[in-house]
Amino acid sequence: MAPPRKDTEAINLRLSQAMIAAIDERRRIEPDLPTRPEMIRRALAQWLEMTDPPSS
Repeated sequence: MAPPRKDTEAINLRLSQAMIAAIDERRRIEPDLPTRPEMIRRALAQWLEMTDPPSS
């Protein structure tokens, strides 16, 4: 396993069992079966892109 990148920071997050199960179900649809943290990163990136305010 590679060491963490220097431009990242760890966070601790508690989720309900139902939320974890939903994430795991969604992970299984992906062709590369991402880890839970990677699936959460992907979901956050998609949400940030979808909610990005228009540039002025």
